[in-house]
Amino acid sequence: MVETLSARTARRIALAAQGFADRPPVAPARRHVMATIERLGLLQIDSVNVVSRSHYLPLFSRLGPYPRNLLEDLAWGRRPRLFEYWGHEASLMPHDLQPLLRWRMDDARAGVGVWSNVARFLTTHGPLIDQALGEIRRRGPLSASELDIGERGEGGWWGWSEAKRAVECLFWAGELTTATRRGTFERVYGLPEKVLPAAVRDAPTPSREEAHRILLRRAIRALGVATERDLRDYFRLGLADARRGVAELVEAGDLIPAAVAGWDQPAYLSPDARRPRKITTHALLSPFDNLIWFRERAERLFDVRIRLEIYTPSHKRTHGYYVLPFLQGEAITARVDLKADRRAGVLQVLSAHAEPTADDATPQALATQLERMAAWLDLDTVRVSERGDLASVLSATIAKD
Repeated sequence: MVETLSARTARRIALAAQGFADRPPVAPARRHVMATIERLGLLQIDSVNVVSRSHYLPLFSRLGPYPRNLLEDLAWGRRPRLFEYWGHEASLMPHDLQPLLRWRMDDARAGVGVWSNVARFLTTHGPLIDQALGEIRRRGPLSASELDIGERGEGGWWGWSEAKRAVECLFWAGELTTATRRGTFERVYGLPEKVLPAAVRDAPTPSREEAHRILLRRAIRALGVATERDLRDYFRLGLADARRGVAELVEAGDLIPAAVAGWDQPAYLSPDARRPRKITTHALLSPFDNLIWFRERAERLFDVRIRLEIYTPSHKRTHGYYVLPFLQGEAITARVDLKADRRAGVLQVLSAHAEPTADDATPQALATQLERMAAWLDLDTVRVSERGDLASVLSATIAKD
């Protein structure tokens, strides 16, 4: 039997699954940060630091101004509970997902699909690979720059040196992992047997099929309601793998077939999906936030087309370089192009644009979130440039506060 949902109900289910129906804690602690990551399944890592590196932002959107060192401690501290690997993109994930991604590490070693370059480098640079592993075994965790092996970078893979390519290939193949991050977010590589807890290392490896089923269950828990493409995208599963897993989960009752008004694809509902009557949260969303990272789904949910314009020439950008959509209750009502001027202590709003769903409350609601973000980033003030149809009223609103 197929359950029929209105577009509004589906949107509320999706927002609740992502943590936007919950009241933020008064004083976010380590347990709140970990619970949020477990709910989401993963945080996408991105190196762009115009405002804040992206993996910090989804937690701010859901928890409010939490201490950023809580995430750093969970990821790279003395008692880590997260590991780095390819989940959606490069991601931080709870330790219990590590066995579920060993099939992907096997694919990297074998050169399956997108991993052909990894396997080719591992095969054609055997002595270099042995040197890299030998140095890390002997000296402990090292960054690529600390490995005095191979040729320096001259073009090729993003201009990487051979040492960097060696450790990255070993990382994707699961033979190295991230021990910590250093300086300007430089990855430091360590041996899994030295970095990962024994309980993770010793956990049995499920079959590829079982791992996919569990990952799909995690995806529907984080999404609430989703199409097959949504589910497949969350952990970047292959088409055939996802299709088989979805069929098996429907048969087992772990996915409920659904039809959502206005969606042109069949949907699936989590058996545990919450259905709040209303969503009242306000949040600035990283362009890599789990809620909107799959642009097709974001447009389906919010009737807003979101594009990442980082790689678009500046004169062709519509909204700006690093644009954060503003979630006001159940709608995306505005977008702001932000930059943190750390030296001047200013959160710069380079442009502010209203969406058709904006209302009279939007400027004040957005101003409040921008001021909260500035304080969280240890910036003194918010400054709005006169670009975009919302800029003038937003600037005036902030000036009053």
